[in-house]
Amino acid sequence: MILEVAILDVKSDLTEDFESAFKVASKIIASMSGYISHELQCCLETKNRYILLVRWQKLEDHTIGFRQSPQYQKWRSLLHHFYDPFPTVEHYKSIMLT
Repeated sequence: MILEVAILDVKSDLTEDFESAFKVASKIIASMSGYISHELQCCLETKNRYILLVRWQKLEDHTIGFRQSPQYQKWRSLLHHFYDPFPTVEHYKSIMLT
C-alpha cells in the first residue's frame, strides 16, 4: 500500500467552497482502479490548511492510472483553483506497523 500525502493551503475566503467541491471530487478519486481509501482533515492551527491522505494499492495507480486519466481532468477543474500555493504531493510506504 502507498500513502499519498498532500498539504493543501486553500485561499482563505474559499474554504467552504473548497469543502463542497471536495465532496464531489471524492467520488471521482474513489472510482479509480487501485484506490483504497482517502481522508481530508483540516488543520487546527491554520484555518485554511488541509491534509489529504489517499491510500493506493501501488504508486502507479496514482501517478499513471489517476493522473493520466480523463477523471483527473475533472478533479483538477473542481479543485486546483482553490490552492495557494499549489501543493506538493509525496508518496510514502510503511516500514513498520504496530
